[in-house]
Amino acid sequence: MVGQGYKAYMIHFMKGRDYGEFLAFRKITGITVEKAGRDEFVNKENPEQIDIDMAQKGLISARKAIYSGVYDLVVLDEINVAMDFNLISVKDVLELIKNKPVHVDIILTGRNAPKEIIEIADLVSEIKEIKHHYQNGVQSRRGIEF
Repeated sequence: MVGQGYKAYMIHFMKGRDYGEFLAFRKITGITVEKAGRDEFVNKENPEQIDIDMAQKGLISARKAIYSGVYDLVVLDEINVAMDFNLISVKDVLELIKNKPVHVDIILTGRNAPKEIIEIADLVSEIKEIKHHYQNGVQSRRGIEF
């Protein structure tokens, strides 16, 4: 989108670290990028209130971007995981998608997309991990994982 002269907005749910992708996007004209998380793992079974609050504030920011009239593309990075962890309700995201302006495209990323989201999506793809060096004790590396 940005390469074709359109405006994009991306919000990273459940991410607080300055990941390489975040830093790179900040250098590109035509894209606004924000974070709605902290640099801590979220406990799926018992998320902390701060994680819920940050995700909810992120959803409010995403809603504002979608309805602002400024952006042609809104990327909700890791929002599927935020829904899977019950930080954001599926109902709220469905409402956002169903009521978006016609000219705005929305991309949702992350594992475990709810079936309700999959049903209304125009395109669904899945990346399947076959092998990951983290399983052998290799810690995350700057420039690779973040």
